[in-house]
Amino acid sequence: MKSTFFTQILLLSIFCFLLSSCFQSPQVNAKKVTVCIQNINGKYLLYRNGEPFFVKGASGFTNLKQLAAAGGNTIRVWDTLHLASVLDSAQANHLAVVVGLPIPSSESLENFYNTPNANVYADKIAGLVERFKDHPALLSWCLGNELAFPNKPKYNKFYATFNGIVDMIHQKDPNHPVTTTIMSFQKKNIVNIKLRTKIDFISFNIFGSIQTLKEDLVKFKWFWSGPFLITEWGIEGPWLAENRNAWGAYIESTSTKKAEQYLTNYQKYMPVNDPGFLGSMVFYWGQKQELTPTWFSMFDENGAETGAVQVMRYIWTGKKTTNSAPSLKYMLLDGKGARDNILFQPAITVNSKVYFENADTTGLTFKWKIFHEDWFKPNGTFNEKKPKEIQNLIVNQHGSDLSFKVPDKEGPYRILVYVYNQKGAFATSSTPFYVLKNP
Repeated sequence: MKSTFFTQILLLSIFCFLLSSCFQSPQVNAKKVTVCIQNINGKYLLYRNGEPFFVKGASGFTNLKQLAAAGGNTIRVWDTLHLASVLDSAQANHLAVVVGLPIPSSESLENFYNTPNANVYADKIAGLVERFKDHPALLSWCLGNELAFPNKPKYNKFYATFNGIVDMIHQKDPNHPVTTTIMSFQKKNIVNIKLRTKIDFISFNIFGSIQTLKEDLVKFKWFWSGPFLITEWGIEGPWLAENRNAWGAYIESTSTKKAEQYLTNYQKYMPVNDPGFLGSMVFYWGQKQELTPTWFSMFDENGAETGAVQVMRYIWTGKKTTNSAPSLKYMLLDGKGARDNILFQPAITVNSKVYFENADTTGLTFKWKIFHEDWFKPNGTFNEKKPKEIQNLIVNQHGSDLSFKVPDKEGPYRILVYVYNQKGAFATSSTPFYVLKNP
């Protein structure tokens, strides 16, 4: 009779009991190193320059002045592109940086890990570590993003390369810990990270599953209870089937609703009292095209802020903003909402209207955009290329009301509105519609 997966885990745990856990940081004097992790009376603490450092951060590399002003202290970047300027900008704004070191997925065996390319790549990372290890903004190194850590022996070369790079970083830069990120709380990945890697702490990218994170951490403490950082958290992304309409277009919440979700997810679900919790990094601090230009964006391209930024300021400082973004309820097209499977004939004129919690729209400015939507993504990968706005469709605009001409070409579209107040804060709403010609 074959052993179960968790029986095997238990046996491996017993076998490894006398070995040093990859999460047990050396008990050194924190004042003698730049960054280290200490276990103080059962609670893990991150120390930076001899002082406890709790991560209040964001994933992204822009709007750093606003991050510092909002009470943030850390950014996370995914690669080393323009790393020198990113580190310098962070230092100028008194921010620390988690530096991403990209590495191919563990499945890339025949075209990477089982070839000389792996050694060449490791040498390049060594050069980067050597160059930036003494930068005062550096907080930690993050090797890989959302990697899978499999069981099978065929992945031994992946682990050999991964651990070889970790060893190299530890040797060249003993003053900064090494982490890796995994997608959500996946027990199999955690098991293999603990038993087969040498990183200093785990980082989680977690969105909708943050709602079960506290429970997941408690239930798995029998095997792992090490330090961890949440490197991405926020609203749920455009990948849930229940957020699609009849033709598969994704339903996007208003920015006002998103701001409420950020606050709820942090206050209700963030494991702030877990002894391994080192802090968190909200996603996405900047403007990001992912399905739409506004889904994850907490700013516009000119640095104006949404209500989500104001929520983070409240979370980090306890202070509410005096420059509240407009409180937007929803948008209707000819009286229909985003979930109503809106179909239009080509070239007709239709009306759009935005509704607010406060009926007084004095001082608000409206910017409307209509674009053809590249919405069908069976593999879950969304186009990061900004959609081309369709010009000359607006017929009339008056405050929160808009009349526009439906495009001539059949297919999926989306209308998007940006609503700015007089201080530059803004709210957004978008609605998908389909142009369908009569047979």
